[in-house]
Amino acid sequence: MNLFGSRRPWYVDGLAFECTGCGRCCSGPEEGYVWVMSQEITAAAGQLGVTVEQFMARYTRRIGRRTSLIEKANRDCVFLEESNGGPRRCLIYAVRPAQCQTWPFWPSNLLGENAWARVGERCPGINRGPLHLADHIEHERERTG
Repeated sequence: MNLFGSRRPWYVDGLAFECTGCGRCCSGPEEGYVWVMSQEITAAAGQLGVTVEQFMARYTRRIGRRTSLIEKANRDCVFLEESNGGPRRCLIYAVRPAQCQTWPFWPSNLLGENAWARVGERCPGINRGPLHLADHIEHERERTG
């Protein structure tokens, strides 16, 4: 039995991805959720120099039993900072949530070659740069919850 059991994923030979820093994965126009866990909230609050309570009140919303980061009016992540002509950047990059760390290896993006190609229409890092092996992709996919 191998790492993937009896079923091998379509990306068994790996996938190329290299982050270009464009920020498109963190921006609208679609609404999205960035799910955060308590330890991620604590880390982000520390990064910003605020209390957990302040962080929760300013930067999160409850969706059922879960907590998500809020979005700006244009549906960009609240922590995606605009710059004058330069690349956008994440204000909490060093402690960003696991969901952000694992982009683009989310289950929805790995459903098949067509799903991966659709992600590539928005993300210029898809099919570019270093090859990520299937075991790494599986590890990252599983971290997204």
